[in-house]
Amino acid sequence: MQDRSFSGGPSDPGGPTLSIRPVPPEGEPSAERRRGFRQRRRNRHGRGLRGEILPSVLPASRTRAERFEDWVFDAADRLQELNSSKLDGVEYAVEEIPPGLEQLLRDGGRPPQGQYTPGAPGRAPRITVYRRVVETGASSPAELQDLVHDIVVEYTALMLGVAPETLDPYYRGY
Repeated sequence: MQDRSFSGGPSDPGGPTLSIRPVPPEGEPSAERRRGFRQRRRNRHGRGLRGEILPSVLPASRTRAERFEDWVFDAADRLQELNSSKLDGVEYAVEEIPPGLEQLLRDGGRPPQGQYTPGAPGRAPRITVYRRVVETGASSPAELQDLVHDIVVEYTALMLGVAPETLDPYYRGY
């Protein structure tokens, strides 16, 4: 099906001219379909397209996972400030769950809250915090933030072979 419209002409400005819009072959998406959802979405009631509910600069726009990562990296930064020479090249990471969690729970074991992986030639030492396991151990966001700090301090102390209290004076009381 082709769309034909008549408007104005070369000899007469109000005379007829033919305008034909091509129709895509069978199986090919139309030009309207190729534009994407946001561009072809209708403008209901003349109010325009809907925007974001919360601007990205507000704290509420961050997800729980992003806030958790921020807490881990804040604790790592604090330890770096207190013990800069000892912690050069240490990597801190966040993962959802530990590998083999299902088998560990079937066997009746307790899931680890984190893991320390020693460095090897060409690879830096790494401390991993498991987000879902840690989140189940706290009842409020403030308690969760304290728990994250304590876990980062504990695994860093394990890596250095020192007591956590000597590494950070605010351990267990942050």
